Amino acid sequence: MRTVLAVDGGNSKTDVALVGEDGTVLARGRGAGFLPQSAGVAAAIDVIGEAVRLALGPGTRPPYADHVAAYVAGADLPVEEELLREEIVRRGYGHEVVVGNDTFALLRAGASEPWGVAVVCGAGINAVGVSPTGEVARYPALGKISGDWGGGFGLGEEVLWNAVRAEDGRGPATLLLEGVCRFFGARRAEEVVLGLHFGDLAVDRLHGLVPALFAAAAEGDAVARALVERQADEVAVMGVVALRRLGLLAEPCEVVLGGGVLTARDPLLMDLVEAKYAARAPRATLVVADVPPIVGAALLGLDRLGAGRAAMERLRAAFTGAVSTPA
Repeated sequence: MRTVLAVDGGNSKTDVALVGEDGTVLARGRGAGFLPQSAGVAAAIDVIGEAVRLALGPGTRPPYADHVAAYVAGADLPVEEELLREEIVRRGYGHEVVVGNDTFALLRAGASEPWGVAVVCGAGINAVGVSPTGEVARYPALGKISGDWGGGFGLGEEVLWNAVRAEDGRGPATLLLEGVCRFFGARRAEEVVLGLHFGDLAVDRLHGLVPALFAAAAEGDAVARALVERQADEVAVMGVVALRRLGLLAEPCEVVLGGGVLTARDPLLMDLVEAKYAARAPRATLVVADVPPIVGAALLGLDRLGAGRAAMERLRAAFTGAVSTPA
């Protein structure tokens, strides 16, 4: 039986699964974050190897599978995907290797067909679309320099920005100030700013302020609600533009939503997102992914092997209800 090594490489963790051609999950493992842009390509691929050895045993040697389906963060451009693919090929991890951005895996995990649009809002925000004929619409997704706004980290920065200004009088009063102090165990938001500046607090902890944002918005805080409304608009505009590029605005099409900010299903955010899609893309069907992106990577690998529907259903059943945290 041929096998697929599926890889979901996120900023905080790297999941791997060895899957048989019949959809049976043979082994699973988890490694450190996949960070090619900061740690380098070689170090990022090392993480995959370490995760596989955790899953299969320390004596495991490549090739690990017939096909490697790696869908990872940090592969935001085709040239980056190719550099990562070349390194996996060089190490002999599999006889065939495909590398893509992790948003493609989200799309395949959540959609009922191998095409549609996916919008991910985890630490960052990104979207991708695939037409029924295989055309692709995507974004550079390099942060603010490429026109992006939102994602958990960006929202956390906005929460802190508004909290500091409320504290020192430059901005309106907001419940976000209380939320920041509570989350960091600080008496003042300024303490948090200085902790971040001097390196006593990890910058990536800002992502953890998202629940405080949702809580303040639910209590009617105007500053918090404005941020949630802007986030909803970004989630909508990324998906709607992808639909337009592919000529799918007038057609029934699934839009898969994933990443921790969206899979948290905050009522206000989801109501706003649904209303914006209803107004701008009324034939779109919103789907919140109910399986983790590793399933999408495995499904894309099984697609390459020509596996049947029974294999796909067996794979999904193994992961049902196991939605992953954001990449």
